[in-house]
Amino acid sequence: MFVAVYWWRVHPGKEDQFRAAWRRGTDLIREKYGSLGSRLHRDADGRFVGYAEWPDEATWRAAFDQKMVYDDPATRAAFTDAIAEVPADADPIFTMTVTDDLLVRSVASAED
Repeated sequence: MFVAVYWWRVHPGKEDQFRAAWRRGTDLIREKYGSLGSRLHRDADGRFVGYAEWPDEATWRAAFDQKMVYDDPATRAAFTDAIAEVPADADPIFTMTVTDDLLVRSVASAED
């Protein structure tokens, strides 16, 4: 398994818009590019951090090289409209191969 970690700062008041677009975009990326899904976190300073899982680096690289474009302009527009800041190079902050996975998978709601 391979993971990529990204972060975004969101305009105040657009957090729900961002989260909804992130969820929809994650579903579309999973369907089109074969990701295993993603988790969205919020750190203490308000920045959102996404952890995306992929079956392998080659699958992620193919999607990344295509800029993970999907056919839903409204979702993409809502996502980009909510973003106030991304890393300067807009690349993931980490890309890593999983060596040991002890994460317990839950069926918790995506809204939790």
